[in-house]
Amino acid sequence: MPDSLKNSVEKLIASVKRNPKLANSVFRASTYSDTTGFTVRSEIRGFTVSMDEPRELGGSDTAPNPVELLLAALGGCQEIVYRAFAAVLGIEISSIEIHVKGNLDLHGFLGLAEVPAGFNNISFTTRIVSSASPESISQLAALVEKHCPVQDTFARPIPVSGKVELMQPGDPAGPVEIVSTVDQSEV
Repeated sequence: MPDSLKNSVEKLIASVKRNPKLANSVFRASTYSDTTGFTVRSEIRGFTVSMDEPRELGGSDTAPNPVELLLAALGGCQEIVYRAFAAVLGIEISSIEIHVKGNLDLHGFLGLAEVPAGFNNISFTTRIVSSASPESISQLAALVEKHCPVQDTFARPIPVSGKVELMQPGDPAGPVEIVSTVDQSEV
């Protein structure tokens, strides 16, 4: 498996070097909520991911909530980047565990105080089982922390923009744009 992973990563690197336009990827996700509760269905490349809130936050506790999935995305992305760089560098890894924790002040989400609605800090612990030297794993960790797309996204301000479209039930005229609700392109 590591050799096929190494071949896949090296093939991707060679493809992007030959055709730099391949590096500009667009990822998409769509979410749908047509219930009265907090249950949300997300469609991603043909996969369905459910989201809900825990009971103590008013949900039915049928699935992870969006901020938990954000933490899982960080851990999962780091594990994939560890595997990719380890394969290319010839570092054998038996297993990786990443435990991610985020602190969130609900005052911001509930509009009870002027504090951020999102996480005020995120921390993680990575546990690697490997016969590699501590120096090799330290170098690998530095590469992962530098090149993990989700960690990079968390670590720097990025523009976020959005709009709201109103659809009237049974109206064939299509959506009416209400207002640009978010435009943080000046961040």
